[in-house]
Amino acid sequence: MVCVVAATVVVAGCGASRSQVPPGTAEADQFLNTRGQEELKERHWVRAREYFRQIVDNYPQSQYRPDAKLAVGDTYIGEDTTESLLLAVNEFREFLTFYPTNPRADYAQYRLAVAYAEQMKAPERDQTATRDVIRELTAFLERYPNSALAPDAKKLWREAKDRLSEASYLVGRHYYRVEWYPGAIDRFREVLKNDPEYTRRDAVYFHLAEALRLSNPKTGKAEALPYYERLLKEFEQSEYLEDARKRVAELKAPD
Repeated sequence: MVCVVAATVVVAGCGASRSQVPPGTAEADQFLNTRGQEELKERHWVRAREYFRQIVDNYPQSQYRPDAKLAVGDTYIGEDTTESLLLAVNEFREFLTFYPTNPRADYAQYRLAVAYAEQMKAPERDQTATRDVIRELTAFLERYPNSALAPDAKKLWREAKDRLSEASYLVGRHYYRVEWYPGAIDRFREVLKNDPEYTRRDAVYFHLAEALRLSNPKTGKAEALPYYERLLKEFEQSEYLEDARKRVAELKAPD
C-alpha cells in the first residue's frame, strides 16, 4: 500500500513539474510558448494549456501573450466537452475585449463561432447554439470581409443557416403530414423568406406547392404552380423533380 501511495506521489510530482520553466532559462515566455506549441501539435490539450496559461497569467508584457490566449481557447475546443466549449467561448470573448485591434482578432472571432458550432444540435432539437453561430459569423463577415478565414466562415455560416432552416422545414413537414395545411404553408413560406438560399429548398418548394394545391381547390392550383416551376428551374437534381413535372403538366392541361 505504501508503495502505491509513493508511486502516486511521484507521478503527481512529475505532472506538476512538467510545465515548469527550468532554472536559468533566459527567455521563459519563449520556452513556455515553444513547449505549448509542441504539445498542441500532438493534441495534448491539457499539457498545452498548462504552458500557455502560464504565459497568460504570469507574463503580461510578453509578445507571446495574445497568441497564448488564443491557444488556450483552442485547447478547450480540442477537448470538445460541454464544459470545455463554454470555457473556449469565454477565452475568445476575452481576447476580443482585451485585444480588439490585434492582427489575429479575426481568428478569435472565427474560433468563437466554431466553439458554438461544436455545440449545435440536430435540427429536431433546440437551435440556440445554431443561432449563436450565425450571429458570431455574421459579425465576422461584417468586420473581417478580407480575412483569409472568410471562405471557412462563409461555409460554416451556410451550414448553420441550413441547420436552422431544416429545423423550421421539419415543423412545416409535420403540419403537412397531419394535413394542417395553413400551418404548413406559413412555415414553408417563412423558411423561403428567412433563407432564400437554403440548400434543400427544393423540398420546401415541393411541399409548399402541394400544401397550396390541397388546401384550396379553387385558388390553390394557381398559387402552387410557380413553386413547382421554381423547383424545376433551380434544381437539376432532386428527388422531387419527377413529381413536380407531373404536377406542372396536370395544372397546365386544358380543363
